[in-house]
Amino acid sequence: MRDRAAIPETPRKATETALLNRREALWLLGGAPSFLAISKTGAAVVPGSAEGGRKPAVEGNQPPIEWFANAKFGLFMHYGLYSQLEQGEWVMLRKKVPLERYEQLKNTFRPDRFDANHIASVALDAGMKYVNLTSKHHEGFCLFRTRHTTYNSAESPAHRDLVNELAEACGKRGLGLFLYHSMSADWHHPWFPDPSAGWDFFRPDYAVKPAQYKWRKDSDTHLYIEYVHGQLRELLTQYGPLAGIWFDPLMGYYARPDLFPMDETYRLIRSIQPNCLVSFKQGATGNEDFAAPERQETHVANYASIAPQRRANAAAVAKSAWDKNRKKHVEICNTLQPGAWGYNKSDDNKHRTPEEVLAMYHDARAENANLLLNTGLMPDGSIYPGDVATLQAVGKKIAG
Repeated sequence: MRDRAAIPETPRKATETALLNRREALWLLGGAPSFLAISKTGAAVVPGSAEGGRKPAVEGNQPPIEWFANAKFGLFMHYGLYSQLEQGEWVMLRKKVPLERYEQLKNTFRPDRFDANHIASVALDAGMKYVNLTSKHHEGFCLFRTRHTTYNSAESPAHRDLVNELAEACGKRGLGLFLYHSMSADWHHPWFPDPSAGWDFFRPDYAVKPAQYKWRKDSDTHLYIEYVHGQLRELLTQYGPLAGIWFDPLMGYYARPDLFPMDETYRLIRSIQPNCLVSFKQGATGNEDFAAPERQETHVANYASIAPQRRANAAAVAKSAWDKNRKKHVEICNTLQPGAWGYNKSDDNKHRTPEEVLAMYHDARAENANLLLNTGLMPDGSIYPGDVATLQAVGKKIAG
């Protein structure tokens, strides 16, 4: 067994967990939106908080990491514009889909069968205690209402805030809600670095750089960081208590840790929601609450996509973070498809069987780790029917 034993954690100090006061709340949200109320004590009440009516992600005095360790099993969902192309979540980069053509997918984004209550029921039937949705994947399209970009589901023809719908469903059913957020890859934002910054996958390798891509030097990146931090403030104040924020992709961070101030980002999250857990795969700085390796990988061994002159530093950063995180609780993420995380039609009828999922689950439990099991939602937002059947069968076996 790898060295993954959970270590005791304590609630954060009261000095680090002060509630937002009225002025701070208005500043964070750029005014006084109708969804923000002020309690009798003057503290901001976020819809979905205990005072706002939705169950908190973690109830009582139980430390969040203990709740998480006891949760054991979670549902991961990848969904975005890429789902319409049915070739996985990296299709924009791998197929070099022209940016202007890819952007048009927003106009055909119709999650007509995205049913948050059904998703919550499927998760509960499987014996899961939390769900994790891609609020923004590398493509840059957001599944929530945001004032920082029009490239979002609420301003698509669907006019739907999918994060809000899922938050409501999870709150009613007692499920924890994690939100995946792509930090170190964004193939749409004007001020995100391009591959010349040190990682092949920072941007698609277009023969002609789109005019929208304005990044030219390292110092330009601060405009993207401001954008991410603004969106994190929205996620942390619009949807009630979150179980956690789950960052990706780790290789982009390892390539250029100087461009992504993760400890500053973590402080921002914890200042707004002190009980919100933070993860960045195996670890970026080592100040994450838990490690979330992909498919049993405990450390990164292949740095081929990183510029040669930056590989040694990338390996050192990776080792330092893992050394700090290896004794924390671990969540192993895996997917029901053979490889892709976003829906890939060519994998139909090749998804994991109930027996294979149960083996993953028991392997994770044998190492005192959680299993976060992914399904790539179909173009219409529904769960692949075979995955629903598999999860229901798994839930029956777990329940005994």
